[in-house]
Amino acid sequence: MTFFAPDSLLLNGKLPLWYQVSQSLRASILGRSPHDPLRLPTEEQLASHYGVSVLTMRQALKELETEGLITRHRRRGTFIEPTAQRGAPIRLLGSVDAIVAQQSGMRTELLAHGEVPTPPELTVHFPDLPRLTTYHRLRSDARTGEPTNHARNWLRPELAAHISPDDLLDHPMTKLLRDLPHTGIARITDTVEARLADPETAHLLQVPLLSPILHYTGLTHSPSGQVLDVAVIHYRGDRFSFSVTLETP
Repeated sequence: MTFFAPDSLLLNGKLPLWYQVSQSLRASILGRSPHDPLRLPTEEQLASHYGVSVLTMRQALKELETEGLITRHRRRGTFIEPTAQRGAPIRLLGSVDAIVAQQSGMRTELLAHGEVPTPPELTVHFPDLPRLTTYHRLRSDARTGEPTNHARNWLRPELAAHISPDDLLDHPMTKLLRDLPHTGIARITDTVEARLADPETAHLLQVPLLSPILHYTGLTHSPSGQVLDVAVIHYRGDRFSFSVTLETP
């Protein structure tokens, strides 16, 4: 029996291990090729792969089962659900890896790319830059082709010089920034609010005008506190919810 091979993961000791493993495995599942096998390795094999206990691995798999991404059968094993809904809740728990995982598994179309004057509302974040590099992308469910969100990023030009627009077809901006040498991401500040779809958003996401959407703004900061990127994403309100997990000390 051939098994699906998940990506590896560098664990962060400050976050729950089960959560990190579930998000990494989630990203691998949503980003898989249609020709990849549906059967996952055993709990013991996955625990060894990620370097965690079987109990931790079991908790991570339970999270994915609750989300509907996998099904578990006694004596037969654990299988990826091929018809699983990709529009999952947005869950933020302080991890860059979690954000990368959330943005994986979607088909991406680059709608626009280029250098533009810094918008007036962004000068507070980029006071030293008269111009920024912008990217506008439409993301769709990889299985159904249904639009799920559209995203605009405004990036410092010296960083954009090292990012190919083609890279954004396969990877989230967060991952590309994280992987740039001598840059680094210290934190991402997120804001989510409810809005009504304007004409452009309604057209791109194929929803009625004034439909409810989730308006997300993310500020990516360097270790020195400098803003590297501003992302604005409009999510379909009928495909996404927003939840935050707060853990007590």
